[in-house]
Amino acid sequence: MTTTSHWVAGFRSAVLSPYEDYQLFPSRGFADQTVRQVLRLAGGGEALRVRLSNRFGKEPLTIGAARLARRTEGHGTDPETSVPLTFGGEREFTLAAGEEAVSDPVVREVSAGEQYALSLYFPHDTGLATYSVVASETGFVAPGDLTATPGLDGAELLDMSRYFVSGIDVLAPEGTAVAVAFGDSWMEGAGTTPGANARFPDQLNRRLDKGWVVNQGISGNRLLTDEVGEHALARLQRDVLDVPGVTHVLLNFGINDLGTPGTIVAPSRPPLPTLDQLIDGYTELTRRLHEAGLTVIAHTIGPYAGTIYEGYDSEEGRAIRRKVNDWIRTTDIFDAVTDVATAVEDPTDPEQILPAYDCGDHLHLNDEGTKAMAAAVDLSHLEL
Repeated sequence: MTTTSHWVAGFRSAVLSPYEDYQLFPSRGFADQTVRQVLRLAGGGEALRVRLSNRFGKEPLTIGAARLARRTEGHGTDPETSVPLTFGGEREFTLAAGEEAVSDPVVREVSAGEQYALSLYFPHDTGLATYSVVASETGFVAPGDLTATPGLDGAELLDMSRYFVSGIDVLAPEGTAVAVAFGDSWMEGAGTTPGANARFPDQLNRRLDKGWVVNQGISGNRLLTDEVGEHALARLQRDVLDVPGVTHVLLNFGINDLGTPGTIVAPSRPPLPTLDQLIDGYTELTRRLHEAGLTVIAHTIGPYAGTIYEGYDSEEGRAIRRKVNDWIRTTDIFDAVTDVATAVEDPTDPEQILPAYDCGDHLHLNDEGTKAMAAAVDLSHLEL
C-alpha cells in the first residue's frame, strides 16, 4: 500500500429494514447455510475491504466464515483467487444488532468491472436479514459451510434481493473521485435485466474515463416519507456523506412520493405531498450536501402514466410532477440538472415512457432506457 492511496467506495448496496409495514419484496433469514452473492466493482485499486451490515437486525449475527473470490460464471468461483476474509483478525465473529463491520484489507490489484463472489456462512438462525431490495443480480444459497467450494451445484437461487452486504471499499490513488447515485428504483435498477449490469450507474460508468459512480438507490424509496427504506434525509448521512471518497451526488427522487400513496388502501391512504413540500425536501437535501462540500446534480422525475401498479398513477400526481420538473429545470440551487424525464419520455405523450425504453410495467426503464438516461448526463458536470 502506498502513502498516496486512500480508501474510497468501489461498490455500494443501500440496505433497509425487513420489518417495514410497506414492502416491495420480503426479506428472509438463513441458518446453517452458505450465501454466495455477486458484487461488481465500479472502480479499482491496490486493495479492497468488504462491508457487512446488521443495521436493521434484531439479534446478533454470527458469521462462521467469509470468503471472497473472482466469479467465473453462475455460482462458480476461481479457486486461485479465493481468500478468507477476517474481521479484526477473526474468521468467525458476531455482529451486534444495529452494527456494521469492515473486513481487514485484502491486498490485491482489482479493477473496475471485475465481479467477485462473496460467500458467507451463517451457522445459526440469522433472523430476517438487513437487505437490498432489488439487486438485479442472482445469488445462491446452499446448506452447510461451502464458502471455500468453487461451485454450489443444486443451490437455491436468490432472484431478487441482496443480504447483509453494504459495500466494498478499494484503496485507490489520492484524488480519485466518486459520485453517489442517490435515489429510488431508477437508480437501483428495477426493470433492467438481472445480471446484465445495465442499471443507470453501470451505464454511466461506461461513459467515464476516470472516477466512477456507486449505486445507493433503493427501489420504492421516497424523498419525504419512510418506507420503503428510510427517506432521503434520514439516510443521507449513512448512504452519502459517510461514503469514503464521495465528491458528487446524483439525485433521483420524487416518483414514489407521488405514486406510492395511491397504492395504500383507504382509509389509511395519505395525501400526496404538495409542490412546496417537495421543493422544501429537495432544498434541505441540497443544503446539507453543499455544506459537506459536494457537487449536486439533480434529475427530473421520469414519466409513469399508465403503470400497471393499481393506484400509483393519478392526475393529481402527474400535475405535481410537471410542476416539480419545471422547478428543477429552472432553480439555481443545484450545481447541474439532468433532464431524465425528457430523455426517456414518449414525444407523442410526455406522461409516458417511450415504449422502446419501457421495461413493460410503464414505471421502470429497461436496459436501453437506462442507457438513454445515462447518455443525458453532461459529463462536464461530473468532472471526475
